[in-house]
Parts: sequence; structure tokens; C-alpha cells
Amino acid sequence: METLTSLLLLLLSLLLPFLLHHLKRKHNSATYILHYECYNPSDALKLDTEASCRVVLRNPNLGWEQYKFLLKTIVSSGLGEETYSPASVVAGREADPSLPDSLEEIDHIFFQTLDGLFAKSRVSPSEIDILVVNVSLLSPAPSLSSRIVNRYGMRPDVKAYNLSGMGCSASLIAVDLVRHMFKVYRNALAVVVSTESLGPNWYRGVDKSMMLSNCLFRSGGCSMLLTNRPDLRDRAIFKLKHLVRTHFGSNDEAYNCCIQVEDDEGYAGFRLTKKLTTAAAKVFVINLKVLLPKILPLWAIIRFVFDYLRSGMKKNLTEALSGAGGLNLKSGVDHFCIHPGGRAVIDGVGKSLGLSEYDLEPARMALHRFGNTSAGGLWYVLGYMEAKKRLKKGDRIMMISFGAGFKCNNCLWEVLRDLDDPNVWEDCINRYPPKSLANPFTEKYGWINDEYLSFLRIEDCVFSE
Repeated sequence: METLTSLLLLLLSLLLPFLLHHLKRKHNSATYILHYECYNPSDALKLDTEASCRVVLRNPNLGWEQYKFLLKTIVSSGLGEETYSPASVVAGREADPSLPDSLEEIDHIFFQTLDGLFAKSRVSPSEIDILVVNVSLLSPAPSLSSRIVNRYGMRPDVKAYNLSGMGCSASLIAVDLVRHMFKVYRNALAVVVSTESLGPNWYRGVDKSMMLSNCLFRSGGCSMLLTNRPDLRDRAIFKLKHLVRTHFGSNDEAYNCCIQVEDDEGYAGFRLTKKLTTAAAKVFVINLKVLLPKILPLWAIIRFVFDYLRSGMKKNLTEALSGAGGLNLKSGVDHFCIHPGGRAVIDGVGKSLGLSEYDLEPARMALHRFGNTSAGGLWYVLGYMEAKKRLKKGDRIMMISFGAGFKCNNCLWEVLRDLDDPNVWEDCINRYPPKSLANPFTEKYGWINDEYLSFLRIEDCVFSE
């Protein structure tokens, strides 16, 4: 009797969402992507090992223990030597950030990607009906969306939205907002701009959990052109099939694992705690319980149920869903576009879903080449797949993103035509994947010791008192 009850509950938890989705869904406006344009900074903004060391040694609060921690973190981060930082950091102004520097950083990303988006899509800014901008850590007045409206002379009736504080998964939140707007505004064109403000948020203290953000986050962003116009379907490259958003902020540990705070010395920064991976795993499973019945065929769900029962239900349902031996995602998904938040994030998702190194390669390469570019990161991963000519008509791409809050936002795209358009990877794709992902920071700067740091301070070679 107990086994029968467990079986019924399991079937209900997995099959009911499937049936509700496929039997009761209403016909809604489709959401297409016509084009997307990733930010490609100039070589002057590259943060190679030499530039990284200069930035590290400019911190007057740094001691030998903190330097060793940074050395180990940078080497194991998964980042290469061609990531980028804001001009203010390269110029050494991170200790005294200014509003002009902050706006210049954002404007450069906005306008480079939007200029390319409008030129390549042959769509005029005056045709845009909806504009959504997401930058978590900078919210000036007028808003950042207003800066875009002003720059491109958009129509007075454009529906402009400015999202802040949404974290690394904000890109899919913005897409979801557009998706819902399309239900109201027919035959519309929408632009989503996703990036992050790094310069004014560069951490200057010595709290190890806050120093991590300097090692992982880099400049990047993306602008996307979306539409629900049926007459533009032939020009579209992706169609949004499903999108599920999950917010785990009611859990205190999850809420505090990825948060902007001040340390004990008053230095502001972004704290990443050891609880982050645990929070990500829990919210990921919650999201999958809703998303998977929408994207997997019925036979895959039924097979999972019987395999789970045959195993004696030794694991609880959450563990079974997230384990490598759980649901066969590849029965409904061809490619996995994982947020390149860090090596631990990519490894964790890969292990949870039983993915191969081939599946994880795009996220690893995006992290190595561009770093964690926050909300823009997913689109560098997508661009890698396209540059490697992996995306064929009819393929299904699952986007997986995590962000402060704590949030997990995932979606499924359908590829509408074979893709090999030139993109941000064009000048380097032939070098990827590299033979080694090792960072040479230890080889070049592992010799620095406490005496040398003291020498720098005494001689005032790097630090200003």
C-alpha cells in the first residue's frame, strides 16, 4: 500500500504538469529572436596576467595571506588571459570610482552592441516598441533605458523598462518580461540589453568571500532583438518554446549566499559564500520539476518513473531528478547553454544533469575567453555554439542561469535555421578549445612574497599612502 501511494504521488508530481501544459495551454503570441550582438571590447581593456597583477598589487590593504588566496583563486578560476575589465580599472581608478566613469563603461557596451544589432538586423531604432535594460549594480537617474531612448531618438510611445538588482540571471528575466508584453502588444519589436557595471563595484578590501568577485567577473554584455510578428518569422533565428523562473529568496541561506554588502572596514563589494553551490542545486531542482514536464516527451517521464520504482526508491525524488541517472534530458534537449558563472557552477550543473564534456565545452570556453560577464554570459556561450556550427534547424537549446536572490531561470529555444553567422568569436574560434586551460599566473607571479609586498609599500612603488 505504501509503495502504491508513493507511485501515485510520483506520477502526479511529474505527469500532472505535463498534462496541464499540453492539454490546457492557450495559444499565445510566439517570441522570436531576430538577432543578438555580444560586446567585443578592444585589446586595450584586456586583463591578462600582467594587468591582473598590477591591479592586485595596487590594493594597499593586501597582505601575504590575501595574495596567496588571490593567486590560488585566479589560477583555478577557469579564466584565461584574454578577458576584459572596465577602462577605469585598467587606468588604476578603481579605488575612487566616479559616476562619469561608470556611465562611460555602460555606454560603451550599450552603444557598441546596439549599433551592431540595428545595422545587422536592418531594423531602425524608431521601429522599437519595447525596450528592457538590465544592469544590476548601477541605477542612475535618468534611467539607463532612458539613455538609450535619448541616444537613438526612439518613439515617445516606446515601452521602456529598467531592471536593477536582478543578478546574473537577469537576461532571462528580461526576455520573460518581453514574452508577457507580447501577449498584449501584437506585431511588436523589442530590444533587451543585458550587462553589468563592474568599475564602481571593484572590491578594495581583504574579505576572501568578497575578493572572489574580482577574480571572476569581467566586462561583457549583449543586446537582443525580439519580435512576435508572424511576417518576420522567416528572418528569425530562435523561437522561445518555454521559460520557467524560480525564486528561492525565502530561504535565508540562499538569500545571503550572493549579496552586495560592506565588509567590516566599510569597503563595498559582492560577497559569494560557500552556500552558493548548495542554494544553486536546490533551486535548480525546483525549477526542473516545472520545466522538464514541458520539454520532455511523455515516454521519457514514464520511463523515469518506472526506473525510479525499480531502484527501490533508495533516493528521494529531489536527488533522483538531479542525479546523472535521472531523467534523460537529451530526449528533449540537443544543446545546453549554461551560465559561465565559474568552474564550480559549470561542473555542478554538468554532474547534476549527467552531461558530457562536449555539452559543457561552450560554457567552459566562454568562461575562459570572456570570464563571468554576469547577465550577458549566456549569449557568449550561445555564440560559441553558433561559431562552432553546432546549431542546426530544429535543434533545441536549454538555457540555464543562476543569480542573486537566489534565482534560477531556465528556458528552451528552438533553432529556426542552420546558424553560422559571424559573431564575437569570429577572430578567435579557431584557437578554441585550447590544449590547456591553465592560467600562467603562478608561473609568472608565484615568487611574490611578504617581503616584496612590504618593499612595495615602503618604497611607494605601487601604493600611495
